[in-house]
Amino acid sequence: MTAFVLVPGSYTGGWIWQEVAARLRESGAEVHPVTLTGMGEGRDLAGPDTDLDTHIEDLVRLIDQVDAPELVIVGHDYGIHPVLGAADRRPERISRIVYLDAGLVLDGESVLDLLPDPAVRDRLLRQAEDSGLISPPSLDDWPSLGSTAGVPADSLARLVELAAPQPLGTFSRPLRLSGAASGIPTSGILCTANGLSIAMVETVARMGEPRFKPLLDPRVGIFELATGHWPMLSCPDELAEVLLRAAAGEGHRLSAPEQPALHRPFVLDVPERGRERVGHVDLYLPDADGPRPAVVFVHGGPVPPGMRPRPREWPAFVGYGRYAASLGAVGVTMEHRLHDTRSYEQSAEDVAAAVELVRADPRVDGERVALWFFSGGALLSADWLATPPPWLRCVAATYAMLAPMPAWGLGESRFRPAAALRSAGRLPIVLTRVELDIPEIAASGEEFLAAAEDCGADVEVIDVPLGHHGFETLDHTDEARAAVEHAMRSVLGHLRG
Repeated sequence: MTAFVLVPGSYTGGWIWQEVAARLRESGAEVHPVTLTGMGEGRDLAGPDTDLDTHIEDLVRLIDQVDAPELVIVGHDYGIHPVLGAADRRPERISRIVYLDAGLVLDGESVLDLLPDPAVRDRLLRQAEDSGLISPPSLDDWPSLGSTAGVPADSLARLVELAAPQPLGTFSRPLRLSGAASGIPTSGILCTANGLSIAMVETVARMGEPRFKPLLDPRVGIFELATGHWPMLSCPDELAEVLLRAAAGEGHRLSAPEQPALHRPFVLDVPERGRERVGHVDLYLPDADGPRPAVVFVHGGPVPPGMRPRPREWPAFVGYGRYAASLGAVGVTMEHRLHDTRSYEQSAEDVAAAVELVRADPRVDGERVALWFFSGGALLSADWLATPPPWLRCVAATYAMLAPMPAWGLGESRFRPAAALRSAGRLPIVLTRVELDIPEIAASGEEFLAAAEDCGADVEVIDVPLGHHGFETLDHTDEARAAVEHAMRSVLGHLRG
């Protein structure tokens, strides 16, 4: 018999698993929904000393009491922290760990460490100053924890009613891992409406992100559920079925290609041209006298800090830089520190510094500059759209993430291009979309275009039929070539107009 230990996320208790537990028991499984210390339906408040170690000990005691040949322990959201801590202490007792829409946590990291938005972290700390407890969100604020897509209204109301204050120590205490559980098979369940999908995870894992590298292990199975962050409430039957499949070792296996797409040749055959490197900026200079307009290409991410080659050396960006120079503009590629979702603040500083360096160069016409953003780097466009300076003649974005993914925790940050767009006035925007983009990124583009229509923004859309995310090196087609040429002509036209 398989036993499931179901560990809930922030502010919730074992009650949240009621329907899933019933389905699993109907299949013949033994099920243990967990209510961690202090998380009992908003009434059994935690003491001042309740922290992550308290919750780990809760699970260790339960594991020691379960008598089943196969024990699968499931961690939702915050719940993965005590799950990993307990697995580290009882690795021989656990047959599989299931990450249910939960992050990949490393030794020494706390929940607060992993919050991308410093404003959210500061707000939680202020809440807990007196009592040591963090109040659960209100009904309107609950989606800030993760997408509530698919949750019935009555279930959402019950979620709010039964939520308990979260002890600060469970968020602030770092998880300590010895590595004893590293050999336990794992499964991941991604909730696509919360901004995570197999395609997105596969893209990041293939880029070499160390945190995601373990997912390339053939023993790791990954599943998707087309729902928000609370599948135990929105689709309990489907979740129970996936948990049973995970326990059986099923799931999608990620694979690393022999040649990563980002290392393949650029879609256009552009003339060879040397670069001039100044710090984190590379300049591709045109054959022209006098100051020339510049196009600054801002790469996407997150990109692991140890990844080689670096983004400005990828064939796509070298190609864009050379192509701009061949048409009479200064092509600028750069690097910024978008190493994870917590790095947008410092990445924004890097982009601003690079732009000022470029504008100060005597070979650049500092009054005619365009910024061109790609993929996850497009969130950085929000600053420029919100307060466009007079020298910024155009903003371009290609397969662009134009709203933060719900799972990234950036909902309260300033990096929301769709919201910033309302302040952009008549700043020209050139948006290149690919037909086969990652669905979550494509949806952010639709949100952006809806905002553009509402406020009358000047957005030109260029579509790439059958194009993929990263099409400049993936898709060597006439449609891909035409799209790059069209986008460059439009951007340079705004610079010269």
